[in-house]
Amino acid sequence: MSLSMWYDLFLFALLSALLVYIFFAVRITNLHKVYFVFHFFMMLWPLCQFATHIVQDVQLQFIYVSLSFVASLMLASGWFLFTLFLAGDEKRLSPKSIALLFVPAAVASLGTIVNPFHLFASPTTDNYVDRSYGPLFWLTMLVIAGYFFTSLVVLLRAVRSHSSSPSLKKQIRIVLWGVCALASFAVLDILLNVVLAKFLPIIPGLTSLGIFIADLFFIYVITRYKVFDLVSIAHEDIINTIPHGILVLDEDDAVVEANRALALFIDIKEGDLFDIEELLSSVRATGDSRQFLDHYKRKEQDLFHIELTSNRGGGLHFILQTSPIFDASRSPIGHILTFQDVSQERRLVQELNRQNDVLHERNRSLDRTRLELSQANRKLEEMALTDSLTHCYNRHYLTQRLAQEMTANVEQRIPFSFILFDIDFFKMINDRHGHVAGDEVLYRTAQIVKQCIRSTDILARYGGEEFILYLPCTERKMAEKIAEQVRTAVESNFVKLAQSAEPVSVTVSLGVLSIEDFEHQYVPDNLEEYLTRLFAEVDKPLYQAKKNGRNRIEFAEIRQISDDGTVEARM
Repeated sequence: MSLSMWYDLFLFALLSALLVYIFFAVRITNLHKVYFVFHFFMMLWPLCQFATHIVQDVQLQFIYVSLSFVASLMLASGWFLFTLFLAGDEKRLSPKSIALLFVPAAVASLGTIVNPFHLFASPTTDNYVDRSYGPLFWLTMLVIAGYFFTSLVVLLRAVRSHSSSPSLKKQIRIVLWGVCALASFAVLDILLNVVLAKFLPIIPGLTSLGIFIADLFFIYVITRYKVFDLVSIAHEDIINTIPHGILVLDEDDAVVEANRALALFIDIKEGDLFDIEELLSSVRATGDSRQFLDHYKRKEQDLFHIELTSNRGGGLHFILQTSPIFDASRSPIGHILTFQDVSQERRLVQELNRQNDVLHERNRSLDRTRLELSQANRKLEEMALTDSLTHCYNRHYLTQRLAQEMTANVEQRIPFSFILFDIDFFKMINDRHGHVAGDEVLYRTAQIVKQCIRSTDILARYGGEEFILYLPCTERKMAEKIAEQVRTAVESNFVKLAQSAEPVSVTVSLGVLSIEDFEHQYVPDNLEEYLTRLFAEVDKPLYQAKKNGRNRIEFAEIRQISDDGTVEARM
């Protein structure tokens, strides 16, 4: 037996060793179990080729020959399914569609095993070591080629797809090298050992060698990129479904991983160099960007973040957070940066601030309105309590004020006085100069009297040309003094009138009433009636002053306030 016969067995042993390596090198998942079946069919080809040479029975030889080609069909169909998983198209497959993928391989396998009329293969001598192939063989090769080219289309489309990650594209390129190696050796085997078999010696193991080389590429992808590792697959899926942009950098700031959401914030891909200073210079920072940059370069362990605004998407607000990555010895080996879109939150805050500003403006408007209403109410109150002509209090206000103070005055025996005065010959002024001039005299007289009295005294227009002064806490002597000041000030006051070339001077007659002796501590039940009696009593000395010649002061004294509330007075 020649050494060339053992070549296929040697390759079978190597493939077996690779299977053992995969078994111990990776975490076994259901997808790895599928790969083991795929690997088994790869091992079956060289094993059957070897077995064909060592057995002598013709029928048994044919079984091994047909079994090797069945393995090739299963390998081609399994490879097509593998590429669908590798390219991420497995989600489109239903159990029914997966079953349909194997129909061409199953039909070709059936024809190979049955070998009707030796249409697949026939022995050229007395065994199948030397054999010729019929139409079913070429049909089988066509099915295998169909699986191969369809797989090639799937892989090339995945490489060119924008949705494929750079890592996936790198895996597919490596797998493509393995596929090309397998296809090259298989085509070379058919060309040399089938088409040109009459002219060239048989070269064994070409397809087996192609299978072994292709398997090396496949195993590299599985172990290096963990294609079938569910943890890695789940990790990638989770990273890509997170709405925040995630950027993983190595110690040289080269991009190791970037998820899909990162495209919203920056344009960068795996393998590019990330320049943090360039990023910060292209956006507007809310906060100290220099402090953030220093923290980034120091690679401190704690998290640090800054809010940034870029012009992307019509104004993108996002929070950039950085954290260093440490190895087991706590040495920094890179960075992880997260980009969180807060544009919606900032727009809501701006809208809330705008509404607050509107609300504050409305509140200020309401405050102004309340102030205006308060001022208007004060004016209305003043109008209700003051005389519009003379600008001094009216009789209604005086009555209210006296009603508040009179009870305390009587109970606590606090003296008080009234001065009732009247402008002398006022009717003559009206008749001679007109009512407008009379009103001017009334106003000027009230103003000059205000200058003579104390701040605690109350001047009120009693009616017509009569005025009354309420002097709280005032005895007769002080009331007499104030009355004389009023009389003198009015007499010396000259009023200039538009209707008269000469200024007009008027005099007043005054009646004074002082309450200072309280025989009993009696509080009248009817204060209004009591005040009416007091006004009537002070009117008497005023009448007496007019009767005695005007421009003079007359006094009335109240001897006592009796138990029934009557006032006893004497002139």
